[in-house]
Amino acid sequence: MEESFNVHLGKKLRLRRLSLGLTQTKVAQAINVTFQQIQKYEKGTNGVSSNRLMQLSQFLKVPIIYFFEDYKDFKNTNSSETMNEDLNYSFLSRTFSSLSRTQKDKIFQILSNTSKFEKTG
Repeated sequence: MEESFNVHLGKKLRLRRLSLGLTQTKVAQAINVTFQQIQKYEKGTNGVSSNRLMQLSQFLKVPIIYFFEDYKDFKNTNSSETMNEDLNYSFLSRTFSSLSRTQKDKIFQILSNTSKFEKTG
């Protein structure tokens, strides 16, 4: 299981890095490793420690669960966290990254307006 999870995590890391337009070097600098280490993470050759996973999650602006979703042996049993919603961050990330700048700006505008409504009750 460990080896296949390393490959899965590496694919998720690469997908997110590319969707943000980042190089392996940029990610490596952000978490204080070499770009070769990022290559090994992405290939699944090396596993990612919990500390590094936290750093990657913060730098890539995804929740830690992003790296586990879609993994065949992962079951999220925290119902308060999921609230019966099955969010697929990979899908959202791919979809959002494929949008034009204008489309992204419109989405941000909608989200900004929605948060104002929530505050007023």
